[in-house]
Amino acid sequence: MTITQLQYVLAVAEYKNFTLAAEKSFVTQPTLSMQVQKLEEELDVILFDRSKKPLTITTVGEKIVAQAKNIVNEALRIKDIVSQDKGYVGGPFTLGIIPTIMPTLLPMFLKSFIEKYPDVNLIIKEQNTDQLIESLKEGSIDAAIAATPLEIEDLEERPLYYEPFVGYVPKSHRLASAKELTEEDIDLSEILLLKDGHCFRDGILNLCQANKKLDLSHFQIQSGSFETLLNLSDEGLGMTLLPYLNSLALDPSKKSALKHFKSPSPAREVSLIYHKRALKIQITEALEETISNIIRGAIAFQDVKIISPLNKI
Repeated sequence: MTITQLQYVLAVAEYKNFTLAAEKSFVTQPTLSMQVQKLEEELDVILFDRSKKPLTITTVGEKIVAQAKNIVNEALRIKDIVSQDKGYVGGPFTLGIIPTIMPTLLPMFLKSFIEKYPDVNLIIKEQNTDQLIESLKEGSIDAAIAATPLEIEDLEERPLYYEPFVGYVPKSHRLASAKELTEEDIDLSEILLLKDGHCFRDGILNLCQANKKLDLSHFQIQSGSFETLLNLSDEGLGMTLLPYLNSLALDPSKKSALKHFKSPSPAREVSLIYHKRALKIQITEALEETISNIIRGAIAFQDVKIISPLNKI
């Protein structure tokens, strides 16, 4: 039994296909198949039911796959200890980011990070919060950026910044003449929301819950796109809320509909999240440092209203 064989088994378990598993493992399909078969022969068990499409994992195979993850991770941890001792920041690193943060934050830090750490092969995945949590637990991603607090056992959260909510209020809305918004102004029956699965939606629901305005009987539209919500708002179907950074990229014709909240503004905490037993912690820390520096620079030189963890709203 070898670590390589276990890695091949994990690839087949993930992709449910020998050809794709071989491609992702950068070996030929016959090589991967032969090594998996040799392991099955050594253990005298069948790990995968190859008669089904896609193939399935046998009952004993499920148990062996779970143990293989632990063994492979511990083997990688040894290499990680050596890398940390040598001060090396490099290798593959998969980062998950929620959809409401990806378009605004990623362009801010990605170029700086890859220029400073050229040996890191950064792989970015867009996933909603529930998917990120599951991916962190199973080890398919190394870290994530999402709205917090999540307060999930075995996951660490390092706050990066606090991002205020901004109202988008069309001219026909009752709040159109308001200079600033207050939390008491927000009524869920008038809000256009992102669909279920988006943590920004949850943040708005929590805000309305705090204000005792959770009447769900009124007409609502739920979309996965801020752009759709803005266009519907312009048609007089309600107002919506945006994360502050998303409001910066709006067309000038739409910016006149933006309204900030009276201080202290409701905001979301955005954090870097990773498993307590995560590998490659040196890369995670490099990401945290890069993003934090970018945020501090934005606050100091561009009058951006996001707040660093050192100056929480």
